[in-house]
Amino acid sequence: MMDIKLLALDVDGTLTDGSVYMDGEGHEFKRFDIQDGMGIAMLRRQGIEVAIISGRFSASTDQRAKDLGIPFVFNGVKDKLATLVSLAEKLNLKPEEVAYMGDDVNDIECIKWAGLGVAVANARQETKEAADYVTASSGGQGAVREVADMLLKRGR
Repeated sequence: MMDIKLLALDVDGTLTDGSVYMDGEGHEFKRFDIQDGMGIAMLRRQGIEVAIISGRFSASTDQRAKDLGIPFVFNGVKDKLATLVSLAEKLNLKPEEVAYMGDDVNDIECIKWAGLGVAVANARQETKEAADYVTASSGGQGAVREVADMLLKRGR
């Protein structure tokens, strides 16, 4: 049984449905799933760290991470894999203790590196093929909660 100690998450298409709402002033809005947030809170209460690694900077992402108390937020990162590996090293974790969850081609390296690589149901096909597990739920529609529940059940 895998002992996952860190769940690292992509944002757009994983924590959200991939939509970005913008007004004429350049303000951006994203929709986050409340049940995903509860899953993150439950993981943290059980001692599983959570990180966000997003290739695109967004103030909405920073605010959601702050609301959920997520301590590791990498917002607007060019090299997701280097960021993930560096964080794992900082936390003294081996790849098999890390789960990574994403939806698109820029997540594939992290999905392959992690001990548990997860793609959301509506991920790109090549991303699904790289993953160890594909969620039944789509990004922004409970996929993170699905993985959180799975990890918490494994821990029992």
